Amino acid sequence: QVQLVESGGGSVQAGGSLRLSCSASEYTYRTYCMGWFRQAPGKEREGVAVIDSNGRTNYAEFVKGRFSISRDYAKNTLYLQMNTLEPEDSAMYYCAAREGFVATMRVDLYRYWGQGTQVTVSS
Repeated sequence: QVQLVESGGGSVQAGGSLRLSCSASEYTYRTYCMGWFRQAPGKEREGVAVIDSNGRTNYAEFVKGRFSISRDYAKNTLYLQMNTLEPEDSAMYYCAAREGFVATMRVDLYRYWGQGTQVTVSS
């Protein structure tokens, strides 16, 4: 059974930083494509950053240069380093995993989801 557990959310002021973590089972972590997604109230869930099992990454335009996704294979943990946060980044952030080789940003192609962690950025 695939289990994803996020942590690291919180409240920060604009310009601040947070690092989100997602713990996964070893098999999932090592063989699945993984990603971070977010959903703000009244909006659809959207892709933020994704990474495949070879470490290739893809980012949404609105986070390029500010966010960084990475994997720690020793800890079976996925990270999202978020810098220069803006109020528009406030949302519930979700970790997700999918079988396959392409780290797509399409929400509907991810089968496994964590429970989410809230990020709130104040101006």
